[in-house]
Amino acid sequence: MIKLQVNGQDNTYDGDPSVPLLWVLRDELGLTGTKFGCGHGFCGACTVHLGGEAVRSCSVAAHEAVGKPVVTIEGLDPHGDHPVQRAWRETSAPQCGYCHAGQIMQATALLASKPRPTDDDITSTMAGNICRCGCYQRIAEAIRLASAGV
Repeated sequence: MIKLQVNGQDNTYDGDPSVPLLWVLRDELGLTGTKFGCGHGFCGACTVHLGGEAVRSCSVAAHEAVGKPVVTIEGLDPHGDHPVQRAWRETSAPQCGYCHAGQIMQATALLASKPRPTDDDITSTMAGNICRCGCYQRIAEAIRLASAGV
């Protein structure tokens, strides 16, 4: 059995500790905002914060999260009012929306480490998050807007 702190709540998981964190979040804890995309850490749809850093939860074993706080899109702000979430709405960043939980989690990690990122910072940090609808310009616009409110 392992203990995980997810979105400020203590949880236990008594399954295979090598299972990807993604599946513990989705299947065991019901936190379905974290999406399954490629399953290999390439697309970014499953991005969460682990110990304050953006990670691909499909590529992190559940046991690797022991002792580190995990934050999912559901835990970012209980009312969806984090500055990045507000900026996403204000710029109409999502189209289909499938990738955007991961995009938002990557963007919030960027702004936590660099509150006033340059366009190059945004482009390089967000490059690992794929948007099949091609909303990259609106995503960058939302990050710039959010940087004013972080």
